[in-house]
Amino acid sequence: MNNSLSQVLRHIKPLDSKAIEAAQARQNELTKPRGSLGRLEELSIKIAGIKGEIIRGFKHKVIVTMAADHGVVEEGVTLYPQEVTRQMVFNFLNGGAAINVLGRLVGARVVVVDMGVVGGFEPHPNLVCKMIDFGTKDMTKGPAMIRQQALDAIEAGIAVVEAEIAKGLDIVGTGDMGIGNTTASSAIAATITGEPAEKVTGRGEGLDNERLAHKVKVVQKALDINKPDSRDPIDVLSKVGGFEIGGLAGVMLGAAGHRIPVVIDGFISGAAALIATALAPGLKDYLIAAHLSAESGHKILLQHLGLTPLLSLEMRLGEGTGAVLGIAIVEAAVKTLAEMATFTEAGVSKEKH
Repeated sequence: MNNSLSQVLRHIKPLDSKAIEAAQARQNELTKPRGSLGRLEELSIKIAGIKGEIIRGFKHKVIVTMAADHGVVEEGVTLYPQEVTRQMVFNFLNGGAAINVLGRLVGARVVVVDMGVVGGFEPHPNLVCKMIDFGTKDMTKGPAMIRQQALDAIEAGIAVVEAEIAKGLDIVGTGDMGIGNTTASSAIAATITGEPAEKVTGRGEGLDNERLAHKVKVVQKALDINKPDSRDPIDVLSKVGGFEIGGLAGVMLGAAGHRIPVVIDGFISGAAALIATALAPGLKDYLIAAHLSAESGHKILLQHLGLTPLLSLEMRLGEGTGAVLGIAIVEAAVKTLAEMATFTEAGVSKEKH
């Protein structure tokens, strides 16, 4: 295992129990019936535990959107041609995608990372290049990547987080772009959750029943040929994963190592979380599931992670669109804890026992 990965794994510590107690005690004193803000209360307490203190909000909000291509598109698992990955990266850079609009809405900067897009890019001031290769190999014919590339992808994600911390980073959301990546994510989900391929394989961009049945067969073929070892997350990533999935796992691990909360997006981010939490089980405490996507395997994956999504809007776009909305809710949670008056401060009578 590479040095920076093993180093980061050592830095992921349990949540701060004193900060959790202080946050709970303050929640109990705020001018409202106990528990009446529901999951906002639970979220605010969790964030205090992650940060080690009660905070007033997030100054630096970041969405890391990682892009890469997948060799498995050769098997006809998607409605869109592979070049859409590259075209959408240009759309991100020009500020015209859904994630750019929502990022502006909540005041989050969007960091676009090329993890391995076919065709590559000229240098661009808003594009972070961490290219591993021009897309993965077709996983129905052998491993998607070699083991070293899987490690390199995770390390690249850690490096992206470290660079963002240097600029200022208080909370991070994960996003993806990669035609064919729901197929890779389904294979990861089937391996790590132990569920059959048909239960964790969804329609992606909107496949009909016939194409969905074909996609399930492709996922199953990749699993049969590669036999990924569910006890070895690097093996799973290398055999049936994607460069952006590895990168996102690195983002999650790197952020947790610095006590930064991670809001994960949909199915692809969920697959990355399966890899990352298999490497560091303590990471789960740092993860917040933004939403339940329309992709059928997402619910199974979140249950396996023990995460309850904040929203259910039938979104399935990726890019970090769900994560950015999740960040807005997390910010609402910490602000109510920090800025609401207590009963004593407001001169309001408490409930009678």
